[in-house]
Amino acid sequence: MEQSVEQKLKALYELQTIHTQVDKLRQVRGELPMEVADLEDEVAGLDTRIQKIKNDLDDLEDSIVNRKNMIKESLAAIKKYETQLNDVKNNREYDAISKEIEIQGLEIQVCEKKIKEIGFDITAKTELYEKSLANQQERKKDLEVKKTELENITAETQKEEEELVLKGEKAEKVIEERLLTAYSRLRNNSKNGLAVVSIQRDSCSGCFNQIPPQRQLDIRQRKKIIVCEHCGRILVDEGFIAEPVEA
Repeated sequence: MEQSVEQKLKALYELQTIHTQVDKLRQVRGELPMEVADLEDEVAGLDTRIQKIKNDLDDLEDSIVNRKNMIKESLAAIKKYETQLNDVKNNREYDAISKEIEIQGLEIQVCEKKIKEIGFDITAKTELYEKSLANQQERKKDLEVKKTELENITAETQKEEEELVLKGEKAEKVIEERLLTAYSRLRNNSKNGLAVVSIQRDSCSGCFNQIPPQRQLDIRQRKKIIVCEHCGRILVDEGFIAEPVEA
């Protein structure tokens, strides 16, 4: 049986009312899902950062060990060269061995300087590592709080939301495809999700622009589907608000 325009408008208004209720339930969760996702990303980023700092510290410790080993080798070389000085036969050999001792001495100085510099780096990176760990623990605590909060809110509203979604799917079945497509497009393009709005104070309650008297009269007669000239939303008269939405 062909629906009248009024029946079509009532079906659209009923669907909008259901979807608005769903939107309100989801708004209760607010920014929590996004906050949880952001915190998860932040914790993951801190994990990566902490691991990198730890790897850097391990490399710096290895560098100190290597430099200390180089010092040991240089000291052993100096000891060997000093022994050889006792057996030199001429000034040329003496100068050559003395030069080697001097080179090894300089090598020791370079290593000691480098060890000192690495020590400063280790101190700075250890401080950064500890701060990052503390920050990570704080972020993890925040994440657990937000997750619990989101889980509680979701548990409270999930059943009601599921019932409304099913009710909305049922309501969609009585609306012709052309109108449903237009409704969905309007709803998706609207920030507040409103595709069907009523007249309030002689204005469109979607964009708040004034509606001319003759156009208001046409809307109240419910003889044709009329959209707002400014925002394109489907307009219904204020009487729809007072009329109960079918269960």
